Formats: sequence, structure tokens, C-alpha cells
Amino acid sequence: MTEQRRIPRALVVLLCTAGAVVTLAGIREAGSIIGPVLLALVLVLAVTPVRTWLERRGAPGWTLVAAPLTLVLLLLLSLVAVLALSAAQLATLASTYGQQFDQFVVQVQQFAERLGIGSKEVNQAIRTLDPGKVFGLVSGFASGLLGVFSSLVIIVIVVLAMCLDARAVTRILSSDMARERSELVGALGGFAHNTRRYLVVSTVFGLICSVLDAIALWVLGVPLPILWGVLALFTNYVPNIGFVIGLIPPALLGLLQGGPKTMLLVIACYIAINFVIQSLIQPKFLGDAVGLSTTVTMMSLLLWAFVLGPLGALLAIPLSLLARALLVDSDPRGQWAAAFISGRAPQDDSVKASPGGPAQGGKPAKPS
Repeated sequence: MTEQRRIPRALVVLLCTAGAVVTLAGIREAGSIIGPVLLALVLVLAVTPVRTWLERRGAPGWTLVAAPLTLVLLLLLSLVAVLALSAAQLATLASTYGQQFDQFVVQVQQFAERLGIGSKEVNQAIRTLDPGKVFGLVSGFASGLLGVFSSLVIIVIVVLAMCLDARAVTRILSSDMARERSELVGALGGFAHNTRRYLVVSTVFGLICSVLDAIALWVLGVPLPILWGVLALFTNYVPNIGFVIGLIPPALLGLLQGGPKTMLLVIACYIAINFVIQSLIQPKFLGDAVGLSTTVTMMSLLLWAFVLGPLGALLAIPLSLLARALLVDSDPRGQWAAAFISGRAPQDDSVKASPGGPAQGGKPAKPS
């Protein structure tokens, strides 16, 4: 009897890494198509409870498609309008404060000379803080998202197709054939549940933060407070560094408008509002829905932003949850890898038995 040879683990790791690189490179090359498709998937998952609610109340079949599609269209049109207005305002903002920034440079140079610091070094350091570059960065972020949302034809067609197939997919995932792949069905159910929970909680607390930020900026006299409040809402979906991205433009405007005191007050207000809401309150409602450690979350942000641009940064968490569901949670032998991804030891992982959580050797989660 011949002894069965096992593939060396190092070779398996290299092959998997090479496959991941090729796959991500292909996704990046086809990002103009795959990005809107992934966005459509996340949007359909977000409005699925509406379809479920209508179905339970015996609504006509056409409403199960029309209602979610209408909600998605209203959301997309609103986002496109906000992003278009933001990009236009940001384009004119850089030139408006050019003179104020030059005056600020002169004041800093005079102050540095009184302290005995060479003006050449100070001038070089301050010139790197050109407000046009900062506003251009934020404007590029908004323009990049606007470019994705401008593909409304692709997004609407994909959303319509997904809404039409939603009932059939639900029946397939609930059929007897799905029991043979209970781990995969459970993983997909957990992905859908956790993604909706993440989107709902992030949106609610993002709205709270954006409103409070806009009020604080209005009280401090910073221009365009509503625009920066909307930016704070979008950056709330960007894990870890979203708060900093939303803070830089209003802080710089506060410096140019009211001096260092206004800038420090803007920074203090943002830190107080975002720390209390996003660091103390939001995690209690979000719980273990994300299931990603801090390191994995940061790496996911860098990876998806590199692959899909600004849209990848916004959808970093849902896309990472999808990758985890397909590659880790669907494999009965993936508990060890799941522990590293979530940052929780298997014996301490209380998400195993949670409703809609990823299946870990138990019954599959109910598809939705």
C-alpha cells in the first residue's frame, strides 16, 4: 500500500498567495465593473429587510422588487447629488483661501525668526501644507466616489437583477441540497446578517457624528459646515483613519479663518464627539458583527483601497466579511484561521452560537 504524500505547507502557502495576488490584480483591472457590482450587492443586502417585511405581509410580487429598487435609487441619487455639490465646492475653496494662507505663512516666518529658527527651513515645511493639496485630496476622494456612482446604469441593472433573483436564491439556500454545504450556507447567512448590522449601526452613529460636527463647525464659524458634516458621514465608513480624513479640511479652514485657536477648538470638538460616539458608544451596539481584529481591519482598508480606490476604502469591512465567509467560515477546518482574523481565541469566541453568525460546525444560519 503506497503512502499518501501530502503537499508541503510552505508550497500551499505560496500557491494560495500567488492565487490571491492574481485574483486581486484581476479585480483591480476590472474595477470599473466589479466595483459597482460589489456596491450593488451591499446595497441589496442593506434593503433586504424591506423585501422580507413585505413578503411576510403578503404583498404582491412586483412590490418585492419595486420597493427595494426604489429605495436603492433614491439613495444613489442622493449620494450623487451630495458628492457632485461637494466636489464643486471643494474645487473653488482652494483658490478662495490662497491669500489668507500666504498671510499665515508670513506670520509663522516672523514668529520663527523671533525664536531664532531659520526662515528657509520654516518656509519649506509650511509650503508642504499647501491648502490646495489638502482640498485637492478630499476633492479627489469625492470625485472618485462620484465616478463610481456615475455608473448608475450598471448599478441599477445589477440591483434589479439581484432583486428579481432574491426569492429564488432564498429558496435555493433553504432547500435540502443546501444541507450538503451547510458551512457555506451558514457563512453566507452570517455575512449578510453582519453586513446589514454593520451598515445600520455605522449609518446611525455616522449621522449623529456628522450632525454634531456640523453644529460645532457652525458655532465656531468654519465655512461650509454642512459639507464637512457630510464628509464626516462618509469617512465614518472608512475604518481607523476615516476620522482623520474628515478632520483635516475643517481644521485647516479653521486655521485660515480664525487662527490657531479656532483650529484647536475644531480638533478638540471632533476628538470629543468622535471619541465618545465611535469609541465608547458605537462598539457596544456593533458588538462582534465585524469579527475582524484591528490589524486585519487596517490591512483590509489598505488592500481594498489599493484594489478599488475610494470605493474600496468605504466598503473595506463588507468586502473583508465576504472574503472571510467564502475562504474561512465556509471551511470546517478554518476555526484556527478565524481566530487570528477576529483576534479571539476559539474557546472565547461567543459568536459561534449567535443568530446569523458564521457557522462553525453547527446548523447553517437562516438565509435572508
